[in-house]
Amino acid sequence: MKSEFLIVTNGFKGTWAAIEYGAALARAMRMKTTLLGVTEELNPAAIDDHHPLEDIFAQAVELFQKLGVEYSLDIRNGIAEKIIPQIANHREFITVVSPLGRPQFKRWLTGRSIRLLMEQIHNPILYVPQARLPVQKLLVTVGGLGYGEAAENIAVQIARANNADVTILYVVPPTDLDYPSTRNLQAHINDLAETDTLPGRSLKKALEIAQGAGLNAKAKARQGIIVEEILAEINEGAYDLVCMGSAYSANTLRQYYAPNVTAEVADSAPCPVLTARFTRRA
Repeated sequence: MKSEFLIVTNGFKGTWAAIEYGAALARAMRMKTTLLGVTEELNPAAIDDHHPLEDIFAQAVELFQKLGVEYSLDIRNGIAEKIIPQIANHREFITVVSPLGRPQFKRWLTGRSIRLLMEQIHNPILYVPQARLPVQKLLVTVGGLGYGEAAENIAVQIARANNADVTILYVVPPTDLDYPSTRNLQAHINDLAETDTLPGRSLKKALEIAQGAGLNAKAKARQGIIVEEILAEINEGAYDLVCMGSAYSANTLRQYYAPNVTAEVADSAPCPVLTARFTRRA
């Protein structure tokens, strides 16, 4: 993997989760890391005042050195939601970000920061509401159309580096249409990977890739409203990381991903969520 981690903080204490989790993955995967600090609403009159970014940078550097992570530091002035995409899209970064501490009114007015970042960042994003370490259990969602391949590939690399178990999940959405194909999916919900259906082939392919990489992997299917079923699986399985194709990958993702499914999962999941856009082959 040629990618590097871009770990982001604006000094808010909640962003320590991204630093801790990103540093642990960087160590396991032997990846270079850039720590991006965004100083927001910098008052020229207070230029010499102690900024919370100083403390979190000092702690982060200590952690990087302790773990042996190769790192660089970058500090920018501005609004985080504008600065982060500019840097993240500049190189092959996996952007690691936690909640930025926005007031509830601002979240209501403009939406959560993660939704804005998912719209603007073309490279993978790892959203860390809380650090779940060590990384022992991964959940990978597949949609049957191949648009989750980028997320699946990163998931395999993370799982290999951490010797983690992998569950590959497909959710059969509810439908009122009584087609033979629909009845077939419903009848084989417990052995979907063994069927010659589009979802079944997708599950089987992802399973073979994971097992071919030497991972302990299994396939699973659920039926119901997609966001609710993914969140239910996350809670029941106590996963340390969820990997999903991005809702902004391509228009035809609507065939599996309802609008903003990845953002809705990231909003509510109690564990880190990695999203990666679909990249068309040349």
